[in-house]
Amino acid sequence: MNAPEKVTVRIKLPSAAGALEEFRLSAPRDFGTAGKKAFNRIALAAAHVVADPLACGNPWLDAAVDWEATVAYRRYLWSLGLGVAEAMDTAQRGMGLDWKNSLELIRRSIEASGDIEDAVLFSGAGTDQLMPSAGVTLDEVVAAYKEQCEAIERLGGRIVLMASRALAACSRSPDDYQKVYSRILSQVERPVIIHWLGEMFDPQLAGYWGEWDHGRAMNVALAVIEANRAKVDGIKISLLDRQKEIDMRRRLPQGVRMYTGDDFNYPELIEGDRAGHSDALLGIFDAIAPAASAALGRLASGDAPGFRDILAPTVPLARHVFAAPTHFYKTGLVFLAWLNGHQEHFVMVGGQQSARSVADLAETFRLADAAGLLRDPELAASRMRHFLAVNGIGG
Repeated sequence: MNAPEKVTVRIKLPSAAGALEEFRLSAPRDFGTAGKKAFNRIALAAAHVVADPLACGNPWLDAAVDWEATVAYRRYLWSLGLGVAEAMDTAQRGMGLDWKNSLELIRRSIEASGDIEDAVLFSGAGTDQLMPSAGVTLDEVVAAYKEQCEAIERLGGRIVLMASRALAACSRSPDDYQKVYSRILSQVERPVIIHWLGEMFDPQLAGYWGEWDHGRAMNVALAVIEANRAKVDGIKISLLDRQKEIDMRRRLPQGVRMYTGDDFNYPELIEGDRAGHSDALLGIFDAIAPAASAALGRLASGDAPGFRDILAPTVPLARHVFAAPTHFYKTGLVFLAWLNGHQEHFVMVGGQQSARSVADLAETFRLADAAGLLRDPELAASRMRHFLAVNGIGG
């Protein structure tokens, strides 16, 4: 990719040295027009929710969602040919968004998808109505999963079977995972995507599948899939380790998809190799949707170099947004949505707008600019100046 063309818009941004430095913005990259795309990969964007900034109540405790703006963002993703993974951790599931509001979000998204030709939508089913503890029983975990799966399927939805904090807290062995997953998978109507979310995304999921070692945990997950092959569309793993994903991908039963959840290495995993490729279910696609759509279109047309050229500048941005502590990545995604005019404020459910520092978000701004993802430089710079001013920094 050639160096991006600079525009006349300038802003002073905090530097790593703790000083203000002038930054000149680049022209946004032309990713082409929206519209129905023919992809040769399934590509789901795990979408964020837009908070209601005018809601009363305690912002750390009460989930107040701007439903209209939230659904509008899903329509935007569908307009680019991407699918939507709803009510996942990107939507602050388990970090401000409870099951009641998640179900309302799922209902609204399923209803909206009916207006979009060939819209792809999967929705997260978990156990977050249960408080994780060692005293929870496996039967209670199964009942919680069953409640959510049945609620989603009654609405006509497809399921992402999310990892369970309650199961992680109460399980005693890998056999407990086999029992729980087999019971749930035997009852779902349509094949699901299993979601293995690593502890870097959610520390409460450490030791998932009853094993602390990822290699041994992978064996348990593969055994679950093999035993329930007819009910598994695929598995999404989010371990931020390309080789672990490739190793598991090569061991999956024929017809079971690997959905990459690796927000560090997604271009090469999606492109794949002679032995196969990964489809995608990615949080970073929420922020880089135009680039992801354009790149996937290039890949489908046989233009692998074009695919790489578009996505390569997005990787430094993704690695920064998803840097440790990784579970705060949602802040960067919502910040970018605000900079790009997809919402009118930078307020988050649970007050999570405070989860990243001003310096961190200034770097997010720089990297989004380098990737050509600030679609209106003047708007982005204006909003960044307001953000800096609120934080006592002259920009």
